[in-house]
Amino acid sequence: MKTPDPSLLDGIVSPRVLDAMRAASDAMTALGVRHLVVGGLAVGANGYPRTTSAVDFLVGEEAFEHHAGVVTLRVPIQVNGVAVDCLSIAADEPYLVEALAAKPGSFAQAPVLIYLKLKSPRLKDRSDIVELIKAGIDVDGCRRYLIDNAPHFVEAFDGAVGTARAEE
Repeated sequence: MKTPDPSLLDGIVSPRVLDAMRAASDAMTALGVRHLVVGGLAVGANGYPRTTSAVDFLVGEEAFEHHAGVVTLRVPIQVNGVAVDCLSIAADEPYLVEALAAKPGSFAQAPVLIYLKLKSPRLKDRSDIVELIKAGIDVDGCRRYLIDNAPHFVEAFDGAVGTARAEE
């Protein structure tokens, strides 16, 4: 699978969560905030549809306001009881800024999603990686992305590929 397919979420993810995603995306678009769907929704759109109760976005710096050392969000943190989580880009992650050049509200492509999942300490994220590999993401493309941008994650990714192959 090369391009995320949001229709894979239909019938799997609660309509309430999908509505919250669209409403939050519309609000961020109106505010001029660059954003990309990541997390469980992007996992589903990239070939491993699963339930999720939150909406996760990768957002540009314009999503935040800085006031004398205090940082606040300019974007929704909840829509009709559904949590909206925003991930910011660290100074050493310019390759993620490139991902935000996509149409606002787009779903993260597999290489970006794999990077974000590898960055997380949660076991669920490691499981998502294995399931995405089994679902047919472009393993070589993801590996090239990691080699170019986050070589310290290549070994962990290769381990996930081995696990996925052993489980098939």
